[in-house]
Amino acid sequence: MTDTARRRTVAKVAVHPVQAPPPAGDRRRRRLADQARAHGFLVGGLVCFALFSWYPAIRAVVIAFQKYTPGGEPEWVGTANFTRVFQDPEFTAAWRNTLTFTLLALLIGFAIPFVLALVLNELRHAKAFFRVVVYLPVMIPPVVSALLWKWFYDPGTGLANEALRFLHLPTSNWSNGADTALVSLVVVATWANMGGTVLIYLAALQSIPGELYEAAELDGANVLQRVRHVTIPQTRFVILMLMLLQIIATMQVFTEPFVITGGGPENATVTVLYLIYKYAFLYNDFGGACALSVMLLVLLGAFSAVYLRLTRTEGESA
Repeated sequence: MTDTARRRTVAKVAVHPVQAPPPAGDRRRRRLADQARAHGFLVGGLVCFALFSWYPAIRAVVIAFQKYTPGGEPEWVGTANFTRVFQDPEFTAAWRNTLTFTLLALLIGFAIPFVLALVLNELRHAKAFFRVVVYLPVMIPPVVSALLWKWFYDPGTGLANEALRFLHLPTSNWSNGADTALVSLVVVATWANMGGTVLIYLAALQSIPGELYEAAELDGANVLQRVRHVTIPQTRFVILMLMLLQIIATMQVFTEPFVITGGGPENATVTVLYLIYKYAFLYNDFGGACALSVMLLVLLGAFSAVYLRLTRTEGESA
């Protein structure tokens, strides 16, 4: 090292002296302060969950076994609320409509997002634009979306029948017909919620190695064969997870029947969650509403347990 380089090094050391590490006591206090802040945020979250999620759920289970009216003293009645709810004619209709809605949502609303994701994945231009277009319905408030479709389905001046008249096709009652109301609501729910599903599928598709498609093309596989033998096997875990999440979500459908059909016509669109609303806020029967809620909780809890088990198994295998 030359004298000039040595002088520069000495000058740098003099200008920027090496700082000694802080004392052990300061480090300990700083670590305790960081832990206190972290635990403070954790306690705040737990308090919010306890007040707004856990306590209402536990309280609902208790009220399910009581005769409860606002302002009155609760009276323990055992399983009388469950018996009364079972005997209600709307109970059978609500569960039948809910299960039918869930099945139709799987048939209609599960395949369409997957196909759209396949199409978006193959686009070479304007990908960002079409992603925004697909996701746009998710950004619309659910009530606004339902009101928009209520006007769209209007049998008199609605856009759907106007389009059919323009094409010289027979019109439909849509959400006002007992035979078509539930399917109409499935279309609304699919349109409003498929944006997030499409983006999740698209992310899963883009994670598939391109070498697999190239090998399939070399073997002479066409588009459908590549989807069947490459795309679906590589995304089967995502497909299964989204299917379970969709079942859990569609069994809690409320906004569409509440805003568009009001449970009609002829109870054709009364769902379990809408029937819970009627028991609580129209009949003032909080015991019956909580009994229905407990039934729905048990069923959704079973699907949630399957979902958690599958995600844990996949995480362990990965």
